[in-house]
Amino acid sequence: MTDTPFPKLTDEEWRKRLTPEQYAVTRQAATEPPFSGKYWNVKDDGVYRCVACGTELFRSDTKFESGSGWPSFYAAVDEGRVIAKEDRSHGMVRTEIMCATCDSHLGHLFDDGPNPTGLRYCINSAALDLDPD
Repeated sequence: MTDTPFPKLTDEEWRKRLTPEQYAVTRQAATEPPFSGKYWNVKDDGVYRCVACGTELFRSDTKFESGSGWPSFYAAVDEGRVIAKEDRSHGMVRTEIMCATCDSHLGHLFDDGPNPTGLRYCINSAALDLDPD
């Protein structure tokens, strides 16, 4: 992450920058079907970055198999890289996770993860790029 703010992009610029699936997830808070994303079952070492702006978000050594069908992590690279906000959509109350750099929707945060944090960052593959080690 740099000290330079990420530029504000128009809807048209986001549509040009992202695939239709990436746009739906990151800009419209859509959710990919479980067990369908390219990273849900990947065990490769590396850093997971925001697909929209490239910010480092999660490391592979915090990824775990949650059984949910989405990539799950027990910690972010740094708490300042993600924003948590209340999400009352779909008749439930959840915690939405967004990229702190570009405000992209990433997924949701739950308190049923493993030690050492007890957290489960349940993230859409379409919101991520894996930068392998």
